[in-house]
Amino acid sequence: MQMVNITIDNQKLQVPANYTILEAAREANIEIPTLCYLKDINEIGACRMCVVEVKGARSLQAACVYPVSEGLEIYTQSPAVREARKVTLELILSNHDKKCLTCVRNGNCELQKLSEDLNIKDIRFEGESGNYSLDNFSPSIVRDPNKCVLCRRCVSMCKNIQKVSVIDTNERGFKTIVAPAFNKSLNEVPCTMCGQCINVCPVGALKEKEDIDRVWEALDNPELHVVVQTAPAVRVALGEEFGMPIGSRVTSNMVAALKRLGFDKVFDTDTAADLTIMEEGTELIDRIKNGGKLPLITSCSPGWIKFCEHTYPEFIENLSSCKSPHEMFGAVLKSYYAEKEGIDPSKVFVVSVMPCTAKKFEAQRPELASTGFPDVDAVLTTRELARMIKEAGIDFKQLPEENFDDPMGEATGAGVIFGATGGVMEAALRTVAEILTGKSIEDIEYNEVRGVEGIKEATIEVADLKLKAAVAHGLGNARKLLDKIKAGEAEYHFVEIMACPGGCVNGGGQPIQPSSVRSWTDLRVERAKAIYEEDRALPIRKSHENPKVKMLYDEYFGEPGSEKAHKLLHTHYEKRENYPLDK
Repeated sequence: MQMVNITIDNQKLQVPANYTILEAAREANIEIPTLCYLKDINEIGACRMCVVEVKGARSLQAACVYPVSEGLEIYTQSPAVREARKVTLELILSNHDKKCLTCVRNGNCELQKLSEDLNIKDIRFEGESGNYSLDNFSPSIVRDPNKCVLCRRCVSMCKNIQKVSVIDTNERGFKTIVAPAFNKSLNEVPCTMCGQCINVCPVGALKEKEDIDRVWEALDNPELHVVVQTAPAVRVALGEEFGMPIGSRVTSNMVAALKRLGFDKVFDTDTAADLTIMEEGTELIDRIKNGGKLPLITSCSPGWIKFCEHTYPEFIENLSSCKSPHEMFGAVLKSYYAEKEGIDPSKVFVVSVMPCTAKKFEAQRPELASTGFPDVDAVLTTRELARMIKEAGIDFKQLPEENFDDPMGEATGAGVIFGATGGVMEAALRTVAEILTGKSIEDIEYNEVRGVEGIKEATIEVADLKLKAAVAHGLGNARKLLDKIKAGEAEYHFVEIMACPGGCVNGGGQPIQPSSVRSWTDLRVERAKAIYEEDRALPIRKSHENPKVKMLYDEYFGEPGSEKAHKLLHTHYEKRENYPLDK
């Protein structure tokens, strides 16, 4: 690797020649403030918070985009630099909605942190507020242009990473606004509700549609039997909201906290993930043996499903008809569980705690009400659950160890790994391989489908079949993979697609980390490590060996793919209007 010699604040350094000044400074533990910058996502030098003085240059330069070169001399704290940063920040603050105490990002706002770090005591400029209307028509995402700082991180994420492109900068100059074209609502464009825009927003301009009040009301209603289920990715991220290291496993703390919040039962969505594998694995085997539509594409990610319905409707027949695990569980809770416990299903209120904002949209789908009632009544993100725990005054770190409730509280390692990209594929392979061979297989870790490479391909020999599989995460990668299949450049039996980069561990409802963390730490990798650790720690790691799932089939469904299973556990999808923006 070619190296160059530079000087930063009189420190002599040798750094890679492909570095920017920002990267070089970080290596020397010199902190340069940023706002619009997000490594590999938004590197545009637009906000000017990272300006530095470069010897010989006629003006201050943006450190995030300025390349290093041999002999470069840089000053990050000269009087001109400090004054420029303060003026820039004051100008940003001058027309910002400063209702910080009631903002969802209070205490976790990058603009707030910059104001503290740069010692802003007064704002010398009086800007003109846009007084924009709140866009709260989406079931998943609320957009508040009055808090937007025009950093364009959300635009880059939606356009360049997810390749959905439903938001961009509109108008010019002081009238510039980040919004869908013609300032339409997110509900009027083919937004997938993935929430990745929320995760990269440095302020409170984007947030989830909150369900906390509805859940409190349900918990306070003595006529309702309120049950909660939690997705696997929640347990490896929730601790971050309480100051714990990224990737901390907090399963028992989470269960204990939910019980103290007053839920009648606390269940594990992983149990339903095992159930999903039984249905989806059966569906895959049936399609392979009987000439069904291939590749079979997983249907666990509602953001991906909505993207497919809008953009790739020709693949709808390829989608697994299985409901996503939390919706499948909701149907079971309002049928089997309600009957077993002697509870009127209309009185069973199901709350899902998910790492995902698209699940809020999914819960409203009319197709997902197989018992005559919505399978799931309310969806909370990981962040919303943390807010409820804090509001209730629960000391999360000090809670005793508690377990999920029966009769539906036992899950396998296969269910846990659903939270990471490649996890659904691996869980299915663990079961399908044993069904096809009729033998117990000891080597069950399919490393070919693990990791954060955008598209992963594997050919796995199972009995006399060479099963061709592919995994894509992030909708930009999904687009690449689907285009490849459409063009006849690749053929697969089984495809897993997750809307969010890294899978559910990096879902749009997960704890938000600032650019200073997110740019240099791969959240996808750290949270996934904890997922795989939990898998290895569990005594049962194959979905078809889950005794609770076996019991469910023995007592209620009969067998995977039965008529009753199809009625309650499966659904259908259809082409959606792609909202032409010229109408």
